[in-house]
Amino acid sequence: MTACSSLPTGTERSPADPWEPFNRSIFSFNEGLDDYVLKPITEGYRFVLPKLVREGISNFFSNYRDIYTALNNLLQGNIDLAFSDLMRVMVNTIFGLGGTIDMATPAGLEKHTADFGQTFGVWGVPSGPYVVLPFFGPSSVRDTFGTAADLESDYLFSFVSNIGLRNTITGIRVVNARNNYFEAGELVEGAAIDKYSFLRDSYIQRRQYQIDKAKQGEETKPPVYENMYE
Repeated sequence: MTACSSLPTGTERSPADPWEPFNRSIFSFNEGLDDYVLKPITEGYRFVLPKLVREGISNFFSNYRDIYTALNNLLQGNIDLAFSDLMRVMVNTIFGLGGTIDMATPAGLEKHTADFGQTFGVWGVPSGPYVVLPFFGPSSVRDTFGTAADLESDYLFSFVSNIGLRNTITGIRVVNARNNYFEAGELVEGAAIDKYSFLRDSYIQRRQYQIDKAKQGEETKPPVYENMYE
């Protein structure tokens, strides 16, 4: 913690990030976790499973997440988007082999993204300072509470009684999420001079974009990379 208490030379403190030294220490922890655990596991996952199987797993969790996207769009007052999201779930579940095949997008039902942090923002809750969460990554004070609400309402995470099954599902979701932004992560590694600042500024800007669009009743599409619950 002491080693991370100072900022890199030439780096200006962002007004949105008053806890930057502490956040950088958590960021370094997450980077180490990714380098030594998640990335090697994901590389093995990509080596063992054919692309078709990986896409099926990704589609399944994406279809499951559409249920919560529909709920949040409903809470935000975006009835049309919520109905479209529910239609996606129905189409993909019935005609896409339980959601393993995305049949809804070719049918004209575009995928959206919404979560409780975004919903709180639409309701007028201020973001508060930028925060880096252990394991979860970029967030804010408001979105930290949103993440807690996401976890609490997530059936596969909170309500599956069999601990072994729940842990297995959670592990697969984490590896799947890491796999979904595998190439994007490599691009960021090569392009960003200060990866921390790059990810922070990108997160803050995109989050505000998502909230502004939701307030206007317009769709927001998923980001290039997804976290565990998107």
